[in-house]
Amino acid sequence: MFKNTPLSYGLVAIILHWLMAFTVIGLFGLGLYMVELTYYDSWYKGSLDLHKSIGITLAAILIFRILWRVFSKQPKPLGTNTKVNQLAHTAHIAMYILLAVIVVAGYLISTADGRPIEVFTLFNVSALDFVFDDQADIAGKVHYYGACILIGFVVLHALGALKHHFIDKDKTLTRMITPVKED
Repeated sequence: MFKNTPLSYGLVAIILHWLMAFTVIGLFGLGLYMVELTYYDSWYKGSLDLHKSIGITLAAILIFRILWRVFSKQPKPLGTNTKVNQLAHTAHIAMYILLAVIVVAGYLISTADGRPIEVFTLFNVSALDFVFDDQADIAGKVHYYGACILIGFVVLHALGALKHHFIDKDKTLTRMITPVKED
């Protein structure tokens, strides 16, 4: 039940999927909220610290998820439309790449002043020894637009899952909710 099978995702893949989904959506909402705050708002620093800490945690989960995906069997796609299956696979890869770009850009924003990122007051992630001109501004644009594009992919991904469930009436969505035991 923990590992993927040819028919279903295992518990590890399912937990990683939903943990990342809710984290990405939450970070996007928090990010939109944060940019509306002024320096003098009481929640300005707290929201920024929380966003950075969750972002670093998401980076670690992303690395683990990619490794899990590479070294685990993947369930066979349902349906016979190979073009749609290939498009879905390409969209998944694009989401992983976008997540990586967003995380790196967030890191570059946060460390542009040379200070490390404090993660939940538990440990620090060091800044790099080099910076480039307008690092925070350039990385900020990449971070923002990357996040907007990623949310667009997330919406399409969710709509595709709902289409599979309600229109195609296949098990694409349910196998990402509950692992199926192999007989």
